[in-house]
Amino acid sequence: VIAGGAVRTICELAGIHNILSKSLGSKSPINMVRATFAGLESLKTREDVAALRGVAVESLV
Repeated sequence: VIAGGAVRTICELAGIHNILSKSLGSKSPINMVRATFAGLESLKTREDVAALRGVAVESLV
């Protein structure tokens, strides 16, 4: 985990081991937490990406 402060804590508690974060703009802890959760909620599963691309899940790298 390459992140600082609140982002590191959230990622460690969520069980995320491989992540890099960069914060731009406001660095208040509450804003960092909100931005981290918004980013994590916007992630797509392999199945979602495959469906959007119209390919099989197995063909994704």
